[in-house]
Amino acid sequence: MTTPHPRLSLTEEVAEALRDGRPVVALESTIISHGMPYPQNVEMATEVEEIIRAEGAVPATIAVLHGTPRAGLDRADLELLATSPDVGKVSVRDLAHVIARGGHGATTVASTMRLAALAGIRVFVTGGIGGVHRGAEHSFDISADLTELATTPVAVISAGVKSILDIGLTLEKLETLGVPVLTYGTDDFPAFYSRVSGFRSPLRVDSPEEIAATMRAQWELGMTAGLSIANPVPEAAEIPAERIDGIIEQALAEMAEAGIGGKDATPYLLGRIVELTGGESLRTNIALVKNNARLGARIAIHYARTR
Repeated sequence: MTTPHPRLSLTEEVAEALRDGRPVVALESTIISHGMPYPQNVEMATEVEEIIRAEGAVPATIAVLHGTPRAGLDRADLELLATSPDVGKVSVRDLAHVIARGGHGATTVASTMRLAALAGIRVFVTGGIGGVHRGAEHSFDISADLTELATTPVAVISAGVKSILDIGLTLEKLETLGVPVLTYGTDDFPAFYSRVSGFRSPLRVDSPEEIAATMRAQWELGMTAGLSIANPVPEAAEIPAERIDGIIEQALAEMAEAGIGGKDATPYLLGRIVELTGGESLRTNIALVKNNARLGARIAIHYARTR
């Protein structure tokens, strides 16, 4: 049985599952508020929750609403996140401020990990993780996702590091931080929109059971780092690297010319790439999140069985 943090508000479905030791999968909310346009964002969020339930686990979408950290949302909550201009992008540094002001916050990978851990949820599904930005040797722009992975015991299932980032440097940073990086069913590290990044996978796993066993061994050894599990986008939905790379370079150049940076950089780039691909990147993004949800639910089920 898990006792969630008293600051958190849980739906009855999530609370009962945690109390009974049943599998729960956390989901972030920034992808809803700042990662996709309406109505595709709320449709995706609803479908991903349905996929997790169909696999036999309980979804727990995480956000801050009216100043309260929430694990588990209803349809009205998802609509608010998908449409309200008052929903901010909230990373770990922003949580206390948004809560104190009674505001709304869509949680990033880092802040979702932190709140999931406080709830007692060990498995978290997202689209792609943040990392070392291109040009970070000048900007020092490195996502808080990486430091959170180094300190918070949650397994994060993604389609790899977002392609807009420096994947090689991100993998180096994760190695330095002692974060296990596992790639599911392949020796190649995936690149979000594409199945292959040009970098070899640090560690390969071939089943949800093996991933759950790795999670258990990691934390039984007293190591507090999370795990990054990279699940390649389905082949039918991928955008090959040789095609998406040029589009990303164009979006990056336009962003630099517009003087956009910081927490606005990723939403801008993802939105511009959707425009430049005529919506193809959005369809790929939705497909990879659904694919990650299936794997995440299966991992959560096996982890719950072996606790």
